[in-house]
Amino acid sequence: MSGRLADKVVVVIGGSGGIGGATAKALAAEGARVVVTFRRGKASAQAVVASLPAGGHLCLPAELGDSASLADLAARVEQETGGADILINTGGFTQPVPAADLHALTDDLIDEIFQINWRGQFAAIRAFRGQLARRGDGLIVNVSSIAAFNGVGSNIAYAAVKAATDTMTKSLARALAPAIRVMGVSPGVVATDFVAGRGPEQLARIAPTIPLQRVASAEDVARAIVACATHLTYSTGSLVVVDGGRAL
Repeated sequence: MSGRLADKVVVVIGGSGGIGGATAKALAAEGARVVVTFRRGKASAQAVVASLPAGGHLCLPAELGDSASLADLAARVEQETGGADILINTGGFTQPVPAADLHALTDDLIDEIFQINWRGQFAAIRAFRGQLARRGDGLIVNVSSIAAFNGVGSNIAYAAVKAATDTMTKSLARALAPAIRVMGVSPGVVATDFVAGRGPEQLARIAPTIPLQRVASAEDVARAIVACATHLTYSTGSLVVVDGGRAL
């Protein structure tokens, strides 16, 4: 443990997922006290917390589609830890839909993608803003995607919502400064189970098309998130791309 985040409380929204779990472990390795949240994957979140070094880490539920649930989460974190210093938004949802199949991208699916991936992140920020600001050097990291700027992703709505996430990152970086910095991390293809049906065989076909000749690991993305807290301390409103050059 480096101890660079030893005095920090970090909330990882979606910490039961691949990127969220790797991020929780990387932050704990820096000495942070980590709150791992889950929407449905309680067992996975508990396993992540159990794998962390000692430090009073917590596993708490949070429904990204329910702003009241996120407000309850913020109140619970403040009660049990004294307040968060860093908020990491890794939670999300998608469903593969070919770009040309306009009818398969239904109104209900579009609404759910925006509700979970954009409104949920915004509502989490809104809920934690007070305690982050009181620290005087708060940090928010929103996990986005290179789909935001190349339009290629699991579906058109997902690409659009990630573009909206990048806009939110920049807007809030201005609005919440100087007490809170807001950063974005934009992965390319990552070897997790986030996109249904994208298994090892498909990833093996994608790897040669990437300049660095491999898909990202969750740990690659986690290291970029940690860097926002430990090294990029004079940056706000910036997007850190972690794609091996795929978007070039």
